[in-house]
Amino acid sequence: MVIEQYSSADVKELAKVMLRVQQELRPVQKDRKNTFTNSRYATLSTVMEACSSILIRHGIWLTQYPVPVEIGHLGLVTKLMHAESGQWQSSLLMMPLSKNDPQGYGSAITYARRYGLSSMLGIITENDDDAERACIRNHKNHQGQNHASHPSKPQNDPFSPVNQAYSTPQNPQNKPVSMDTLPKLDGIFYNTVHAEDGRAYITATGDTIPKKDILKEAGFRWNAERKLWWKHSQQYAA
Repeated sequence: MVIEQYSSADVKELAKVMLRVQQELRPVQKDRKNTFTNSRYATLSTVMEACSSILIRHGIWLTQYPVPVEIGHLGLVTKLMHAESGQWQSSLLMMPLSKNDPQGYGSAITYARRYGLSSMLGIITENDDDAERACIRNHKNHQGQNHASHPSKPQNDPFSPVNQAYSTPQNPQNKPVSMDTLPKLDGIFYNTVHAEDGRAYITATGDTIPKKDILKEAGFRWNAERKLWWKHSQQYAA
């Protein structure tokens, strides 16, 4: 599906109201832990709770709905409409489905709704994803600098839509990692799982100790709590 128009011809009245909405919005607490990355994130219900009553009070109708896009991808439209004037604005988020089944689709749509809504309204969290990526980069490069902006090539957290899927939601080069591209190792088993925040990961289990260097080269990281290797199931073209 190709959306040719993302807003009404005039958005003046909508913009006036949205300015008042954004004046009332506050940072959202990250209320849930992602046990794969040991980081916290804000759930969809928390994001909705932070904005729904404010939008309703100012006469803004919010709707999010899936739309057909290319095979193997999820398309989600987030739309804001000013009830009084009928003016509206929307965005289309398109992201690959790492697992083409009801569970994978449900996790992906929850993840997409959360980030689509947050980006549309400019909602921020108390502990932004940039800080997490900066910590990963600092640890990897053994540097003491704090990076506050998105990397030009998102290598450390490529599945994060803040980096790619939501800033350039219709980039067709963003593809799920195929199991066929993973190193073939005796005694190593790969599986696709979804974490608590809806993100998809590939895990490696089995006789991993002798092959840890190969797994690292393939982009896997060790999770001491879960006793397994993992990587994001999404890769991006440079």
